[in-house]
Amino acid sequence: QVRLVESGGGLVQAGGSLRLSCVASGRSFDYYAMGWFRQAPGKEREFVASINGGGGLTYYANSVKGRFSISRDNAKNTLFLQMNNLAPEDTALYYCAADWLGHTPTRSTQYDYWGQGTQVTVSA
Repeated sequence: QVRLVESGGGLVQAGGSLRLSCVASGRSFDYYAMGWFRQAPGKEREFVASINGGGGLTYYANSVKGRFSISRDNAKNTLFLQMNNLAPEDTALYYCAADWLGHTPTRSTQYDYWGQGTQVTVSA
């Protein structure tokens, strides 16, 4: 069982930056591929970025490529999402998720555990 807790969301102006964190409880964090998803009001949850257990492989949605960066610190059981040059369309509830022995999964159905989310709001 893995418990995921996100933090770091908030209100920021367009062009600003935020860094999200996701702390995982339990052992074997490095055996989990990790991902970030987001869900805006009235829209489906969408993939943002994923990273493999070792941290050497990453994958991004086209909408965030070049602006967002996913990383992890396995010694601290923590996942990060650095978000730069934020735009109003990035406004959403951001979730982290864990996939046991995954690679760089992009579909929500591939993930085994989810956090509760942290709200990101970008004003124009």
